[in-house]
Amino acid sequence: MKVIVLGAGIIGVSTAWHLLERGHEVTLVDRRSDAALETSFGNAGQISVSYCEPWAYKGAPLQILKWMFRKDSPLLFRPQADWQQWRWGLAFLGQCNDAAFARNVAQLVALGAYSHQALREVVSMTGIEYDRLERGIAHYFTSQKSFDEAAHAAELMRTHGVQRQLLSRDELLAIEPAFRAFGEQHIVGGTYTASDESGDARRFTQALARHCMRLGARTLFGRTVHGIEVAGGEVQAVHVSAGSGDDSASNDVALKADAVVVACGSYSAPLLRSVGVDLPIYPGKGYSATFDILRPEAAPWVSTIDDEVQCAMTRMGGKLRVAGTIELAGFDTSLDTPLARARCEMLARRVEQVLPGVCDTRSQAQGGDPHYWTGLRPATPTNIPFIGRTRVGKLWVNAGHGTLGWTHGAGSGKALAALISGERQPIAGFGFHGMA
Repeated sequence: MKVIVLGAGIIGVSTAWHLLERGHEVTLVDRRSDAALETSFGNAGQISVSYCEPWAYKGAPLQILKWMFRKDSPLLFRPQADWQQWRWGLAFLGQCNDAAFARNVAQLVALGAYSHQALREVVSMTGIEYDRLERGIAHYFTSQKSFDEAAHAAELMRTHGVQRQLLSRDELLAIEPAFRAFGEQHIVGGTYTASDESGDARRFTQALARHCMRLGARTLFGRTVHGIEVAGGEVQAVHVSAGSGDDSASNDVALKADAVVVACGSYSAPLLRSVGVDLPIYPGKGYSATFDILRPEAAPWVSTIDDEVQCAMTRMGGKLRVAGTIELAGFDTSLDTPLARARCEMLARRVEQVLPGVCDTRSQAQGGDPHYWTGLRPATPTNIPFIGRTRVGKLWVNAGHGTLGWTHGAGSGKALAALISGERQPIAGFGFHGMA
């Protein structure tokens, strides 16, 4: 089959790779000059099967309400004059109950476990290097109440086969002593899953894109998608700009194929709505900061989640990536607003609080060289992505992975490639279905 994959982030490139592995002819399209330059560029780096919990839970509405007036809150809902935002929010509230939480966790863990194995297979086959650390993921708590709740969450995850351990403060600091100075005064306990890992999603995705090219993939980078042409209930062509730097719709190229995959992250939703496929995917603006490590002997090796500010810290070679916060405010990727600056400054401040003097967190004005970034996380109300066939003939979707695109990327690509190839449902416990 000839397949067009729209979007060259971790989801799109993984889909392309697995389609090529099955002998299909693939064209990979992205508006940027290379793979992984948007949502997959600067994430937390965690392959976190053990932390696949959805955002929606029973206590979420009250917590989000409390956070609405804090510029540095972990999850900030900024009301817009946008029907899609309000529709998404109402659907999210409908998932904030115990039954929905348990159902959604089961599917997310099933996809996570399948995806982690798929990632291992790709790495074994290709030898891709991406600052990989197979040292597990730790999660520390500075609140006794939150730590007590973590015990219930760990028990729930164990019912799904995830061996998340509950640890005392001393046990946690023995696993990752880098936090000892901070932890002895502030940490009350933590959790740890040895099977999780971390690495640079951008490096991996770009390297995998090169492997796709070696297998014969045609890459059209720097090409804007102008639209999907549908007639007779099925896709006839995909219209893209003729070349890099030329976005004129009057000078586009019509690409034809047996199947078209939309894997454009948050931008999948408006593109799909243009052909009558309406999916509740809404952008969540995530932030990250990457700092040079000044004292390698004191920097953490275990990727860690800070529960108090809901950020993750991951070592990537000689740098530390700290990422967190979600802002629901439409397709805004700006870093120069007062709100954006406050959220970036929070990340730098937190690194200094827990790892004082370990990284160069100075601003450029102070002589430092921090790299701040923001990307749009394509979130669904359940946090479960859409992977499968749409009601439009020849049109498929692989989108809606939220903050778990790196965790679920390899498996999502493998699963969709299997479905397109006519294979049976590839993941037990995960719901594949037609998209409205």
